[in-house]
Amino acid sequence: MTRTLEYLIEETAADMTAEQYLKKIGCSRNVLSRLKAAPDGIQVDGTAVFASRRLSPGEHLTLHLPEDPPSEKLDPVFMDLDIVYEDEDLLVINKAAGVPVHPSQGNHGNTLANGLAWYFKEKGEPFVYRAVNCLDRDTTGLMIAAKNMFAASVLSSMAAARQIRREYLAIVLGKPEESGTIDAPIGRKAGSIIERTVDFSSGERAVTHYRRVLYRPDLDASLVRLRLETGRTHQIRVHMAYIGHPLPGDFLYCPDYSLIRRQALHSHQLTFLHPVTKKELHFEAPLPDDMRFISADTAAAGPFSLN
Repeated sequence: MTRTLEYLIEETAADMTAEQYLKKIGCSRNVLSRLKAAPDGIQVDGTAVFASRRLSPGEHLTLHLPEDPPSEKLDPVFMDLDIVYEDEDLLVINKAAGVPVHPSQGNHGNTLANGLAWYFKEKGEPFVYRAVNCLDRDTTGLMIAAKNMFAASVLSSMAAARQIRREYLAIVLGKPEESGTIDAPIGRKAGSIIERTVDFSSGERAVTHYRRVLYRPDLDASLVRLRLETGRTHQIRVHMAYIGHPLPGDFLYCPDYSLIRRQALHSHQLTFLHPVTKKELHFEAPLPDDMRFISADTAAAGPFSLN
């Protein structure tokens, strides 16, 4: 289905070209190229125009987003998806543990991409996989997938600019400080393809804010809430191990499976502006069953605060 977007030109956009306006609302270079190439990609008051056309207040700018070819290399595979939200532009999914986000070597039919391919096949809709934020295979919780090229462009720009607020819940060993900030660069560990480590000589800046929600002395484990300022690979797992409070069940950084069989990390909250309507969206996913041993009351997490 072709997605059509319409914008009423306001005084602040007077005398902008259509291209300048489209860049302002978040169109990437690729989206602009596709719109320019489509016969009716850009219209003003119902008439097709060039991207160089200057706009006037009160005009209606209409975009007809061309369809991308479906993701034919993805085999549709039935998966019990937990879709938290869906509209014409995006999906928010509560991902289960053990589900890779993308196909890779050894993972060709068991990924979230395969499950979404099945979901859209059943709906009779074309499907192009556009994951906006990614989670590790064994990390659970909320992630976003865009349903068209414009939404993907805007959301990807928002993610790069840290305008998508992500908060996590994790179980860590020991009792960390009540709150704190870890500002320690992360790089690839020498000799490893996947493992990361804190590396002050050549690592990339990485900042994690955390707050301890509760401590279980009988388990010598804590529930912590975390907010990312940067988005490095394995950032939470590496940072918490670095300060002496690793996530149990983490095969790379803490292979202690006495409490849980996978890294105890959950994408708990997402807050961002809708790429088209600009309305603020907020989603929460409670702790999954295998993490609830730490607390039956996930509401105890409360709003994030470093105070």
